[in-house]
Amino acid sequence: MCEEALRKHLLVDFSHIIAIMAKTVLITGGTGLLGRQVVQAFERADWRVVGTGFTRAKPPTILKLDLGDEAAVAKTIEDVKPQAVIHCAANRFPDKCDNDPAGTRALNITASSKLASICAAASIFLIYISTDYVFPGTPGEAPYSANSPANPPNLYGLTKYEGEKAVLGAYESARKMGLGVVLRVPVLYGEAEGQAESAVNVLMNAVWKAQEGAVVVDHWALRYPTNTEDTARVCKDITAKYLDTSDRSKLPTILQFSSEDKFTKYEICKLFAEIMGLPLDGMVANTEGNDPNASLQRPYDCHLSTQALQDLGIPVSTSDFEGWWRREARAFRK
Repeated sequence: MCEEALRKHLLVDFSHIIAIMAKTVLITGGTGLLGRQVVQAFERADWRVVGTGFTRAKPPTILKLDLGDEAAVAKTIEDVKPQAVIHCAANRFPDKCDNDPAGTRALNITASSKLASICAAASIFLIYISTDYVFPGTPGEAPYSANSPANPPNLYGLTKYEGEKAVLGAYESARKMGLGVVLRVPVLYGEAEGQAESAVNVLMNAVWKAQEGAVVVDHWALRYPTNTEDTARVCKDITAKYLDTSDRSKLPTILQFSSEDKFTKYEICKLFAEIMGLPLDGMVANTEGNDPNASLQRPYDCHLSTQALQDLGIPVSTSDFEGWWRREARAFRK
């Protein structure tokens, strides 16, 4: 073989080896609050990253994909050939879930089940992002371990819990246990395209509204706001851990991640007002808890234990909530 032919042959072989070694991850909801950070976390770890979205899709970097179209989902999986899927897409706002129960079930349960079945059949690792709202949050019960009995207090929590069971059931039916994992997280905050993307970020708007008139904010339920960058890093670490483990049958299928920072919504608003140098005279703290006649009931305290992650050796450190917002607050000054 001449020198030029040998060089070309070696280049082809090297390219083939690189293609084999390249790790690919597919991220549903890649345009969302969490999904954007998951995309970045895997890119920083030198994965080939393919995101999907729907209304905010940006081909070719973010593919447009209707998760309710099983054939389209299967075709995307076949084309992308990921080793891992991080399923961030969901209807995750309790109020919106109550207003669209059929659509919520279709996305949070049915679409998740079909996605998991497709991935399980192809031996693809999948993380299903779930919520602390699978637990009732009854006073005195928290923190909840990954094995604590679920008892969702509202439709959102119920659909996510049913989604958990559907995903894990798909992998169990395919005898691929350990390739399908649930990751429960609490309310998330972080870099947002609009404050309404996060139930935490939107409270900055409440502080501004309180400058103009009375605003009532909950001062009863406890929340543990967790940064999307931290959550994305944990998704990447879990994926690496599970894919690098030969016998995944001994690894847990339900994991939980949460900050230890604890606030009511009113306490978050007080902190935001302090950071912004604004008075909070126009804000009223509601300490009465749930209205027993309201259709939407929210938990009091769903604090998640992160012990299962710690047992795997995965770091559970988080951003300091106050410090993060003091750094970011410049963007909100008028």
